[in-house]
Amino acid sequence: MYPDHALQALPDPDRHAAFYSGVTAKRAFAWIIDTIFVTGIVLLVLLVSALTAVFIFPLVWLAVGFLYRWVTLSGRSATWGMRVMSIEFLDRYGQRFDAGTAFLHTLGYSLSMAFVLPQILSVALMLFTRRGQGLTDMVLGSVAINRHA
Repeated sequence: MYPDHALQALPDPDRHAAFYSGVTAKRAFAWIIDTIFVTGIVLLVLLVSALTAVFIFPLVWLAVGFLYRWVTLSGRSATWGMRVMSIEFLDRYGQRFDAGTAFLHTLGYSLSMAFVLPQILSVALMLFTRRGQGLTDMVLGSVAINRHA
């Protein structure tokens, strides 16, 4: 999906296994933490809107989740849940996400979450690929690694 020279910028999973050790499980826990944060923000939006946002609840949830993920990934290449779990994303060049890459990753994540098969494929890829990359990671050439490996 991406050129071999891009892979050279990322930590090698054989020579630098500590970067990838336990990351898939940490991503799962980070997702749970992020879901709690997004739920809290959505509830706050409902309260601030005097519960009128309940009529467009799915759109509120989608918008809050998308903005939360995009903003947090743009800031430090990790959502708040990922920061708690000490993991972060790197792009195909071994750099932290910029706003554009964070947007594309968030868009890919949102699309894969909207459909069952891409989500199943993404989880399977995380479990069985050398770098633990999900579907969006494979397309973008990004990886999640331990922050202090």
